[in-house]
Amino acid sequence: MNLELYFAPGACSFVPHATLEAIKAATGQAFEPKLVKLHKGEHKTPEYLAMNPNGQVPVLVVDGKPLTQIVAICDFLDRSFPKAGLLPAEPWARAQALSQLAWMNNTVHPTFTHVFRASEFAESEGAQGEVKKVAAARYRKQLERIQGWVAGAKPYWYGDRITCHDAYAFTLLRWGGYAGVDPKSLPSYLTYVERVMAAPPVAAALERERIKLDTYKAA
Repeated sequence: MNLELYFAPGACSFVPHATLEAIKAATGQAFEPKLVKLHKGEHKTPEYLAMNPNGQVPVLVVDGKPLTQIVAICDFLDRSFPKAGLLPAEPWARAQALSQLAWMNNTVHPTFTHVFRASEFAESEGAQGEVKKVAAARYRKQLERIQGWVAGAKPYWYGDRITCHDAYAFTLLRWGGYAGVDPKSLPSYLTYVERVMAAPPVAAALERERIKLDTYKAA
């Protein structure tokens, strides 16, 4: 199988990026990382829009066929590489795992978008400030919920294997700094993420993207 991942450093594409590194470690399946420079508009070129009309990352190209949306990508990778153990095998547990992943992708991620790109949701500076304020408070509560899920992780979300859940949990905590959330204020979450970052597959993706965890700056 030929796999190509189109990613942008620090974006949600880190989820399949780290996951593909975990698959490579578990099965030997290689993939080709394709850097997309968002600041140069490479996600808006005709060639890129032909793969993903939404002009977003990630895109996973499988034997020449593009697949978008993180939950779909993670589900495909789990079914294609069961040895990697990305999701539980038991049907109910698997459904619950997908439910958590979908919540992170479809609820928490959009909340952060309201913080990071408030201008897309309101016109005046005052209104944008209110959008950002409300979204940041909501995002904090969502991170607290994730902290409850990972507090007992041993050592990762699903035991001794890195999965999409671990990569998404890292990404969302990292984004928290932009929402005014000090990662140190979520100690169980932070301790867990530090373990995740030290895992070789995640460390490889971090090095390629040249990103770090702490984006928080005190007011």
